[in-house]
Amino acid sequence: MPFTQLEKDNGIAIIWLDQTGGRINKISAELVNEFAVLLDALEKDDEVKGIVLISRKQDFIAGADLDKFLEMTKPGEAYKLSRNGHKVLNRIADFAKPIVAAIDGAALGGGLEVALACTYRIATDNPRTVLALPEVRLGILPGGGGTQRLPRLIGIQRALNLMLTGKNIYPYQAKNMGLVDQVANSYKLLDAAKDRALKLALHNSAGKKSIQRKKRLSIFEKFLESNPPGRKLIYKRSRQIIQNQTKGNYPAPFKIIDCVAMGMEKGFEAGLQTESEKFDELMLTPQCKQLINLFFGMNSLKKNPHKTLARPVKKIGILGAGLMGTGIASISINKEMYTIIKDMDSQVLRNCSKTLWHELNQKAKKRIITAFQLDQTFSRVSVTTDYERLRNADIVIEAVFEDLDLKRKVLAETEIETKDDCIFASNTSAIPITEIAIVAQKPEQVIGMHYFSPVQKMPLLEIVATKRTAKWVVATAVELGLTQGKNVIIVKDGPGFYTTRILAPMLNEALVLLEEGGNILAIDQAMQHFGFPVGPFTLMDEVGIDVGAHVSGVLRELFETRGIHPSDITEKLFKAGFQGKKNRKGFYQYMPAQSRRKRKEIDRDIYKELGKIKRKKFDWEEIQTRLSMATINEAAYCLQEGILNQPRDGDMGAVLGLGFPPFLGGPFRYMDSTGIKNILLKLEDLFEKYGNRFQPAQIIRDFVKKDMKFYTD
Repeated sequence: MPFTQLEKDNGIAIIWLDQTGGRINKISAELVNEFAVLLDALEKDDEVKGIVLISRKQDFIAGADLDKFLEMTKPGEAYKLSRNGHKVLNRIADFAKPIVAAIDGAALGGGLEVALACTYRIATDNPRTVLALPEVRLGILPGGGGTQRLPRLIGIQRALNLMLTGKNIYPYQAKNMGLVDQVANSYKLLDAAKDRALKLALHNSAGKKSIQRKKRLSIFEKFLESNPPGRKLIYKRSRQIIQNQTKGNYPAPFKIIDCVAMGMEKGFEAGLQTESEKFDELMLTPQCKQLINLFFGMNSLKKNPHKTLARPVKKIGILGAGLMGTGIASISINKEMYTIIKDMDSQVLRNCSKTLWHELNQKAKKRIITAFQLDQTFSRVSVTTDYERLRNADIVIEAVFEDLDLKRKVLAETEIETKDDCIFASNTSAIPITEIAIVAQKPEQVIGMHYFSPVQKMPLLEIVATKRTAKWVVATAVELGLTQGKNVIIVKDGPGFYTTRILAPMLNEALVLLEEGGNILAIDQAMQHFGFPVGPFTLMDEVGIDVGAHVSGVLRELFETRGIHPSDITEKLFKAGFQGKKNRKGFYQYMPAQSRRKRKEIDRDIYKELGKIKRKKFDWEEIQTRLSMATINEAAYCLQEGILNQPRDGDMGAVLGLGFPPFLGGPFRYMDSTGIKNILLKLEDLFEKYGNRFQPAQIIRDFVKKDMKFYTD
């Protein structure tokens, strides 16, 4: 399978990256081998003075072939792959003729490492152009010299920031930090690259690199990175930050720091050797396998299985200009959709417009978008206090308060004012869509679109279809979500749908532990060490204790049919005036913004409200087992009852929507890796101790009996 095509033009060799049979270019052993042969020929060709590396596809190189990674099960396989990559990339870096990387679209992972080895880098101002080393998100590290070349190019601290977060860098940001040398327009990229390659070749008669780049570092950064004690302090501080953030659940960030430290202290080749060794170690870790599976799962959710049924959405109506409505508007106008936001309160609408403008202005300041793109994007949004402007909307998404009567009211009003084929989507987190659609004249056009807060950052969209929802409506809602950049799961209607339903038992168990004398902070810490981004009480404060009380009421009947009686603590606290962070009265104390106090402290009034309960210390393992098993068991019930179509959707929903530990893969991957029989034994033990809320789902018993797994791969 050819990966490259070669052209020559006035002494410049143009290597076109164009992997046959693929939508994108991927780094693979085959590409590395083909490239090595190509370099042999170009080195001997006296007519070639310089080289341009460019892609015929919409991206430069979008990373590595991850299918091959999952096939690596023996020590040494990944090490060999890395060392072979080093040979080729070192050869690019030391090549006697200048090589210019012409980057249009994504240059990710190994793709960026290829560019880093080149003499010169030009990136386009195309909105699709991003650069990143996201390997840490897959549980591995850059294995093609990235841990060595990046720190030397942009500085140790900035390089660590990029590699430890895996975040995207946009063209002008990359130019400012020295990651690329030039930014050009997409249409002029090839000419700019050829011109630069020729100038580089003529600048040095020997054809070798002669560019001296000055790292764009502050005086303090230069001082800190220029001496061993300063660098040692950087490594130490980086490890402390990673430990605090990950609780030690992810080995990759620590090994990235090890590689950088080795290379900067012992030399480039020692760093490469360590990089290959650590790359090999990480490839065999369970975290790596689960994170790669998660990556594949996310990609699968970016495809619409019913795309042919989807109807075009050109105009979106949003009811409610609060946090959720503003977020939905933001991700819509950024994807070139005209959006009308309706709210009864003019001041709320003004605040919404200000927020949207501020978001775009921040992007413009960072040069992620141009001033023209800012104005163009903002022109797609308008606000109104009446329904008239929604008359031609293709879909109306309501984001009003979680109140059944209110949602029914706006549904009825919307149907009167909009065109016959307009879809009505409810952004509810728990109320059954069927209950909302009771008043609908066209119930087949009513659907749930459950976004997660903050909408601009959370990657999941939960589409909720009732028995009466038309297939074209489901297909259109999914296509809209994909256009907005979301990973979409489709679930069956019911109280809490999937995500809220599996979250509720975990939060309930945390409240039960509180009633048993548990400590708020200790329970939160235990679950953070298990792998959740925040603990259950912090989450309840963020979402709102009032919302928790409402959701508890919606789900109560469902759980009581299984003999489960949920805690009523949230209802009691809400009645006593506790709403969480929104009114600075929750499980934790919330100081004014200007307060210097940073330490998180429990609001002791909570304990007083619960009455005289003697506080006691619970073992972290007990806390983690009770809360995690409550969630995992409920996920199994959802699959058993058909709320979920397949385990993959359950894993993606839990990880992307609720923060279930990504390195565990999700509830179903976790059951498979732990052993479903072991999960059953834990649940039976908990059932015996605590009763019906841990009654194992029948599907778990069935899978143990049949010796089956949820995944066959």
